[in-house]
Amino acid sequence: MNDVGKTLREVGETLRVLSREVPEEAGKFREFVNAVLREGTLDLKTKELIAVSIAVHAGCERCIYIHVRKALEAGASREEILEAAYVAVLMGGGPALMHFVPLLRALEELST
Repeated sequence: MNDVGKTLREVGETLRVLSREVPEEAGKFREFVNAVLREGTLDLKTKELIAVSIAVHAGCERCIYIHVRKALEAGASREEILEAAYVAVLMGGGPALMHFVPLLRALEELST
């Protein structure tokens, strides 16, 4: 892994620093994430596909990397991830389409 792996490691380190320096806030955020991603009416794969779509729409490269990885880990296929990302293009137009650059990078690096 090149850019994607390095970026994911940086995000992980940032979260570790925040856990040390602002433990209450970081802990509450982690609890919130775990609550939202808990299996419910929607399964984890579906929730991660939604997160991929929102990350593409928002243009958050780090979020794209994180949620592509998590979607793959939850069993999503490349085709499902691309289809979910295109929902972002439906809602966000051409600017959202430009965020396929980091999305495809993440798929290439994280699928191998």
